[in-house]
Amino acid sequence: MFRDLIGVPNFDPAEARNKAEDPLFVRAAARAISVLTVFETARKPLTLEEIAALSALDRSAAQRMVHTLVSLGMIVRDREDRGYLPGKRVLTMAHSALRLDPVCQRATPVLLELRRRTRERVDMSFWDDTRLIYALRMPSKHEIFTATLTGNTVPVYCTAGGVAILAHLKDEEIAEIFARSDLTPFTAATVTTLAEVMEAVNAARSRGHAVMVGQLLRHEIALGAAVLDAARRPIGAVHVAGTLEEWTAEAFSSEFGGLLETAVKSIPG
Repeated sequence: MFRDLIGVPNFDPAEARNKAEDPLFVRAAARAISVLTVFETARKPLTLEEIAALSALDRSAAQRMVHTLVSLGMIVRDREDRGYLPGKRVLTMAHSALRLDPVCQRATPVLLELRRRTRERVDMSFWDDTRLIYALRMPSKHEIFTATLTGNTVPVYCTAGGVAILAHLKDEEIAEIFARSDLTPFTAATVTTLAEVMEAVNAARSRGHAVMVGQLLRHEIALGAAVLDAARRPIGAVHVAGTLEEWTAEAFSSEFGGLLETAVKSIPG
């Protein structure tokens, strides 16, 4: 049983209950976020009943929250009236996050040059616990729809960017992240054991960048290198992706690995 590339959810409605003793915590805001995040792995417009179930709200609370968010343009009815979707105003929030982020500002010209020199897909993602969130995407000549979308999420443990990030962590932290990850594979080649992850991590530590083949898409080769902050802690990764129809993993790494490593050193976090 394989899963598809619709995203990796990471918001637990129970987090709000764990903040009950925090006098500054606004539970109504948490409920709004819980409603907005239910769309992360949706495959279709969601009904009010589905939103209530996925956000762990009772129907009455969900109805009030959906009504409020619809009134503010953050949620809309879909054009065929089958349910609710995120509204267009959500896109402007993503734009603000990217426009104001200093790492994105510094990374953009570096990624453009890397894309020019490799002529392959180049992305930058931010690390978010057990997942990566794609922030900057520069597609190549052959892409699937999800590989072009900013905001898409993928696991840390089985992706080149994720493994590059894990390579900068202690083994105990890697094991803890792996233990909390959804290990449902994307392809027959997706790594599913800690031993396989550690083999990839140790190879990345030795090589200077991660190389992963067929993990999310069976024909894809991906390289990853971590973007580090001033304390040498990973905050994200840059990825270069190609296809097995044109490259072997060894040739792809040899051709572009050095360029990738140089690029991430030019993006101080």
